Amino acid sequence: MASSPLSDPSESLYADVIQLLNQLPNKKHGELIQLALATIVRMADEDIDRLDWKICNAALRDMEQAFQTFYPYRHVRKIAIFGSARIVPSAPEYEMAVEFARRVVEQGFMVITGAGGGIMQAGNEGAGAGNSFGLNIQLPFEQGANPFIEGDRKLIPFKYFFTRKVFFLRESDALALFPGGFGTQDEAFECLTLSQTGKSSPMPLVLIDKPGGDYWHDWDAYIHKQLLQRGLISPEDPQIYTITDRIDVACEAIASFYRVFHSCRYVGNRLVIRLNSEVPDEDVERLNTRFSDILVKGRIEKSAPLPQEAQDATMGASRLVLHFNQRDLGRLYQLIGEINRMGLPTEEARHPERK
Repeated sequence: MASSPLSDPSESLYADVIQLLNQLPNKKHGELIQLALATIVRMADEDIDRLDWKICNAALRDMEQAFQTFYPYRHVRKIAIFGSARIVPSAPEYEMAVEFARRVVEQGFMVITGAGGGIMQAGNEGAGAGNSFGLNIQLPFEQGANPFIEGDRKLIPFKYFFTRKVFFLRESDALALFPGGFGTQDEAFECLTLSQTGKSSPMPLVLIDKPGGDYWHDWDAYIHKQLLQRGLISPEDPQIYTITDRIDVACEAIASFYRVFHSCRYVGNRLVIRLNSEVPDEDVERLNTRFSDILVKGRIEKSAPLPQEAQDATMGASRLVLHFNQRDLGRLYQLIGEINRMGLPTEEARHPERK
């Protein structure tokens, strides 16, 4: 909304706010804009510090520029590539990341990286600036963007790590992780946590190493010894991720995940699985036979869009609805894998890169 050319900035803001309030009844998401404005008003009445307001303002500006940048590309699935910034271009991991990014772009996906060096640079190099995003972070010692995304309009400078992470996971439909340090590990576990708690739709997590490498196999051994053997995760949970040293396996793990499965969300206590193609009745029966153990009650059933989904962009998609126990995440991934081997051939099923 353009500000009025008034001499006093507060008068200009006042005019803009009045104009927005008058337009709210006709705004597409007017009720949500009203709630956001009400939150700001309540905060203004609180006795909070100047630093608190600076954090709020900077976080909102981070989100504003990210929303504006990503919005034109919401219809294309994106793969976030993570890995060490210290890996040099001559390393086999770097070369694999370049090739992986090139391959997934050929499949129709786009790529998101942290815009830095190492594996991040390899991702932007392989995808090309036209098919990739860079989510840079403003640091006191200034992390410059790599030359393959520098100057592109899809390079987004973030003030805060937490807003940057929101958009990595908000906009990504798959994670590809190469060997890396704390940040790489953080992203892996964040993806697992958000999927397990239902805060994000399940997505493929592919752990890629150089041929014969042991980085992810040693990580997997830790998961089995310290988490699985202690009963801290379910026996099927390690199936959430795919470990490979082959680019073709990594690409297929992502593409096949969205062959029939589109996305899912919770509506109340029901998990709604949205599909690219309808699953035949006899296959739904097989799903009920094999996956009854993850149901709190009832059955896996076909469904029309629920009333709460009235404004959902996937209104035309087929659906399966179930009362998932929200605990057996690995089994949910197995269910999705089984669904992807079902379904009737459709144009959408042949283009897993489309949202």
